[in-house]
Amino acid sequence: MLSYSFEQVEKAQAFRISPKDTNYFAILFDPKKDGIEHILVIEIFTVGGATPPNEHSHAHEFFYVLEGEGIAASDGEEMPIKKGDALMLRPGSEHIVKNTGSSKLYTLTVMTPNQDFAELIRSGEPVTLDAEDLRVLTGKAA
Repeated sequence: MLSYSFEQVEKAQAFRISPKDTNYFAILFDPKKDGIEHILVIEIFTVGGATPPNEHSHAHEFFYVLEGEGIAASDGEEMPIKKGDALMLRPGSEHIVKNTGSSKLYTLTVMTPNQDFAELIRSGEPVTLDAEDLRVLTGKAA
């Protein structure tokens, strides 16, 4: 077994959990593919898109904004987020992340431990990263 895992975002599997969701995920590392206890994804929010309100009983969830801007709300408190900002949510906090910008919002999202998040994502519908996604995430023109 290799001592590392490697992924290229343009080859990553991507999923939308539910057809009505306005965010989708490109899986970088997760229990199924990499045999780890965590999940690391690029989460992509369409314009006006948001997560449904959710909480995790024993997992920490981390967001690092790669591109775009939005609002993060946790337990009734709201804060603006933008490129370069990092947010960590503790277990038990009900939260949402919403894209308030004029283009897509991209976050590196990590949940530790996984708490079945990878399985939930993988149970959704496969999606293809579009030209904008690939341009933002690879830094290359698509």
